[in-house]
Amino acid sequence: MIEASVSLGRPLDLVTTLAPLRHGAGDRTVLLAAAEAWLAWREPNGPAAIRLRVTTQRSLHATAWGDGADAALARVPALIGEADDPDALVACHPIVRELQRRHSGLRLPRSGRVFDALVPSILEQKVTGTEAFRAYAALQRRYAERAPGPMRQLRLPVTPEVLAALPYHAFHPLGVERRRADVIRRAARRAGWLDASVDATQAARRLRSLPGVGPWTTAEVVRSAFGDPDAVSIGDFHIPHSVAWALAGEPRGTDARMLELLEPYRGQRGRVQRLLEVGRITAPRYGPRLAPRSIAAI
Repeated sequence: MIEASVSLGRPLDLVTTLAPLRHGAGDRTVLLAAAEAWLAWREPNGPAAIRLRVTTQRSLHATAWGDGADAALARVPALIGEADDPDALVACHPIVRELQRRHSGLRLPRSGRVFDALVPSILEQKVTGTEAFRAYAALQRRYAERAPGPMRQLRLPVTPEVLAALPYHAFHPLGVERRRADVIRRAARRAGWLDASVDATQAARRLRSLPGVGPWTTAEVVRSAFGDPDAVSIGDFHIPHSVAWALAGEPRGTDARMLELLEPYRGQRGRVQRLLEVGRITAPRYGPRLAPRSIAAI
């Protein structure tokens, strides 16, 4: 076990900042509580688990376990968004301005781990959140290893080697149909190449070269792996409606209309999207929600 104290450049809302890295309540690679966060991942020199606690407005305490503990501690400033610049967003709409004021401790995290962000994003393609989170939790229960340290519930992300070696039929009982399973398996074979990306631009180019990875998945990954403030989730079912409702009072929107409304925020469009999510700004609903399916039962 090793410990470190991290000086904060500004007040930090730790849980809200790290929330995009957790994919559903069943995700055991990221555990969030009111005052602390536990995360686990693999560094080149071994697995690591880390506990983060904000101790004062300007200080965070980090404790790490495992062979990769030193490397994990070195990642903490980027992980909690110390390199992020929320003030780069100049609000020109009262709703955005108010959300920016209310959530002044929100930052965009930078995990630096492309493949770990890609797997749950692929699982979230074209299905309900419930289906995706259920599948990701099942994948961890079946194949994830326990993380080092005292938090017994914490798990390491499933390795790309394990995912690449799994046949399609191993995914089906987890609730994942062949299309998404094949995308994960292909991506797992290129995990090292993906994780070697030096910035969001290179990562986005490499991600888009993979069959089955489009603009929505790419934006989800580079926003969490590199803290890209301009990454907009094009192709999402709900986000265009939320943006149109918040910025124009229109209950329904398209990707084209969303991009038109976000154009004044170019360079910070992903941050606006995140602020709307945190502020729970949603368009009116005119029908029943899409019911989750059970692919494993098909």
